[in-house]
Amino acid sequence: MPKRFASAALAFIITISLISCASTIENTRPLPIELRGIWISTTDSDVFRSRANIAAAMDFLAQHNFNVVFPSVWRQGATLYKSEVMKSTFGIEIDPKFAGRDPLAEFIEEAHKRNIAVIPWFEYGFVASHNQNGGTILQQKPRWAARDRNGKVLLEDGYEWMNALDPEVQEFMLSLVAEVVAKYDVDGVQGDHRLPAQPIEGGYDSVTTAAYKETHPGYDPPLDIHETHWKYWRAVRLNAFVQQFYWKVKALKPNVMVSWAPGVSPKSLNEMLQDWRSWISENVRGDYFADLVHPRVFERDINRYKRVLDSQHRDSLKIQQKNRYQYPALRLADDNYAISESDLKEAVRYNRYSGYNGEVFSSYEALRRDNDRLANALKESYYKTPARLPFTPEFMKKKAEITK
Repeated sequence: MPKRFASAALAFIITISLISCASTIENTRPLPIELRGIWISTTDSDVFRSRANIAAAMDFLAQHNFNVVFPSVWRQGATLYKSEVMKSTFGIEIDPKFAGRDPLAEFIEEAHKRNIAVIPWFEYGFVASHNQNGGTILQQKPRWAARDRNGKVLLEDGYEWMNALDPEVQEFMLSLVAEVVAKYDVDGVQGDHRLPAQPIEGGYDSVTTAAYKETHPGYDPPLDIHETHWKYWRAVRLNAFVQQFYWKVKALKPNVMVSWAPGVSPKSLNEMLQDWRSWISENVRGDYFADLVHPRVFERDINRYKRVLDSQHRDSLKIQQKNRYQYPALRLADDNYAISESDLKEAVRYNRYSGYNGEVFSSYEALRRDNDRLANALKESYYKTPARLPFTPEFMKKKAEITK
């Protein structure tokens, strides 16, 4: 064989070998550890309408390398699972649209088949209803209503609120959460910007007023809703609820994650009495009351998104806590807005740059718009390969030991 052909053949063999080695290295490289989550509600969505639709959605998410789903289980005064608590308290076992089915059970089975974790989302939290004058809950239990300083039922953007500061209402919500944890093979449970929360205009019902007077003899609650002591007095009571929530879940199943998706700080405290920074900071006993926190950085402008995300970094007290617990939440679209592919990629890039190994998106339907435009943008970039969940068996074993 002429030397030039021998040299060319050798170069070809070396090239093929290098490509093969690179491919082998790529295939053996460990998967990234990231949380890639998505909320699924019944709003403008067909997913809940049948088990086949749920299975198809889980197929889609698995194909696009998501690993956590947050299906709604509580909205408009009804559960999206079969609830003995609701049946015995209000005579409604499940949202009538799903009579004869159990969407949560279907989500769990279909998601787990595809190695997707399921964290039920108590979407409405302490909200009784939306544009329904309190719905079944406040019709049957008017004493449960939150009230503003004029004595009216607390209303915010059409949402009618239960009194989040009433121990009886709190116990009702805890019983729903405990029911889900006890009955279902869930990986976690999630509160959000309405659980625990209450618009700062509330707190003027008879139950809260009596509790305030007990600790402040001779004084009524201040009429200034933003008065500092009055704000923190209410927020501390919601913090106590967070502790009850956390320990109730851990007492039932230590490995079940407690997830929160509050508004961004400090707005969450100043408007909704959510002092979530205290939930993730260890107290003098070393306790904390969150496994996952997803601040809702729902900004439309990418530069503002970065600034707000940076502010949550500063509000997280310790970098190691941020890395351990926090994965920001992003809004992909709403009625008159949809994020661009370039801004979506830049947001995820900035999350990774800032030390956040994952995020949660709102919501599933937005991923599917325009022939799956946003889902495909993620898969071709930061979601190119599958990812392992941050809450590994080793992590959960350590959490279980902490909560003993």
